[in-house]
Amino acid sequence: MEFREFVRERSPALSRHAYLLTGDHQLAEDLLQSALAATYRHWRRVRDNNPDGYVRQAMYHQHISWWRRRRVPEHLAADPRGAAHADPADATALRLTMTEALARLSPKQRAVILLRFYDDLTEAQAADVLGCRVGTVKRHAHDALRRLREMAPGLLADVLSEGSAR
Repeated sequence: MEFREFVRERSPALSRHAYLLTGDHQLAEDLLQSALAATYRHWRRVRDNNPDGYVRQAMYHQHISWWRRRRVPEHLAADPRGAAHADPADATALRLTMTEALARLSPKQRAVILLRFYDDLTEAQAADVLGCRVGTVKRHAHDALRRLREMAPGLLADVLSEGSAR
């Protein structure tokens, strides 16, 4: 597969990952662009293995690098759903709640949650993408899920009811 073809086919999915990592469309575009540029430099080596995994790993590493440089202080709201997102559609409200809750996680925790539950990767596969040990993935997943339960206690019930409504 050629690089242009890969970008054309996989950009929508990779763009969603970037958005879920950053919570901001413009940052997501920049993040994906940086990751694709890094992938292009190593395309001959990457194309026959797992180019998706390489781009995702590059995005996670780049995002953590940006996060370390910026260190923007957190602003926690009492209710993660907030009145600013008063949308009548339940699915939209759920998506906004999930996005806000994910944005409050550390970059590593967010990456683990996305890899494990959005990409449906095993702990070993997630550890491979992130370049860490399986135990580290387990710890980040445990901490992230605990934090999500604290920040948005009704989120689990909302996700389960949304899933059963389909």
